Amino acid sequence: MPTPAPGTFEITARDPASRARAGVLHTAHGPVETPVFMPVGTRGTVKTLTPEDLEGLGCRILLGNTYHLNDRPGMEVIGAAGGLHRFMGWNRAILTDSGGFQVFSLARLRKVTDAGVQFQSPTDGTAHFLGPKEAMAIQRTLGSDIAMAFDECPPYPCPREYACQAVDRTLAWAVSCLEAPRADGQLFFGIVQGGLEPDLRRRCARELVAMGFDGYAVGGVSVGEPDELIRKGVELSAPHLPEDRPRYLMGVGFLEQMVEAVAGGIDMFDCVIPTRFARNGTVFTGAGRYPVKAGAYRTDSRPLEEGCACYACRTFSRAYLRHLLNVGEVLAIRMLTLHNLHVFHEVFHELREALRSGTFAEWKDAFLLRHRRIHPDHQP
Repeated sequence: MPTPAPGTFEITARDPASRARAGVLHTAHGPVETPVFMPVGTRGTVKTLTPEDLEGLGCRILLGNTYHLNDRPGMEVIGAAGGLHRFMGWNRAILTDSGGFQVFSLARLRKVTDAGVQFQSPTDGTAHFLGPKEAMAIQRTLGSDIAMAFDECPPYPCPREYACQAVDRTLAWAVSCLEAPRADGQLFFGIVQGGLEPDLRRRCARELVAMGFDGYAVGGVSVGEPDELIRKGVELSAPHLPEDRPRYLMGVGFLEQMVEAVAGGIDMFDCVIPTRFARNGTVFTGAGRYPVKAGAYRTDSRPLEEGCACYACRTFSRAYLRHLLNVGEVLAIRMLTLHNLHVFHEVFHELREALRSGTFAEWKDAFLLRHRRIHPDHQP
């Protein structure tokens, strides 16, 4: 049987009580089962982990960033290496952000025009320009499996006038992005903007769909708004996106948020939460999270999570990893990162199995009931 072409999205199960579905997205570097969480490797690495570590976790796709990789080491270096996969030693799928969010976050260092964004590099102060053509050219050199369109990401809160302008630019830039040359097998995803304005979200989604992208992202969420408004962003966008294309919620990464978003029809997620929180000493578990640096764990001989099969939990105690964190040893950060990503991947594995077995509604209710933001082991 021939291998499905990159961009083929097969839906393998649906939940009758919600918009949740399980599927497989085929890419130039292999199939990706959805719903999926993508670890963030902004600069060409998931901090402290090797590609072998990520493969051991079952990771099939990770994220890199156009802005940061273009800043350092630059496309001359990555192009000479044969693209990002070869440069970083990763043979599975990669999604690259367009760099738009990073550029728009440089509020005091950038000027937005209809052509793109002029900005001053925070690294060395030099002047740069990034627009849709430039963003897609960089992603072509990177050779990512999924390249995100260049969009304008408005802040929260966002006046309606600003949201209208962001939608207009996002749609105009999307046309330019689709006209850009692609790397072999590369997929292009459009990004829905519109703030919290229902008509703008609907318009942006419908016009992007008419352009014929390979997949669609819900953008402009997780920019400082409360949880209920993240859910609203999904509710205002997902119903207007096609059933036969993957849907990606950008930058949302708490487990309970992602489980709720899956019920709203989302297939793909990325976030720095499990890796960044690891560097701060925060441990994720199936019941929530806790700070292992707390004094309560100074002599605690238990693993980070009872019953966890990851290397960190099979090998080290809370007391030992707490000690390493407090004296600045990088092994602790590596072990917490490994554990946190193991938890995230296990939750998504369970979620997909529940969808395939027709028990997603029960699984979701049980997960949200036991999962708390602060682990019951820790008493603040």
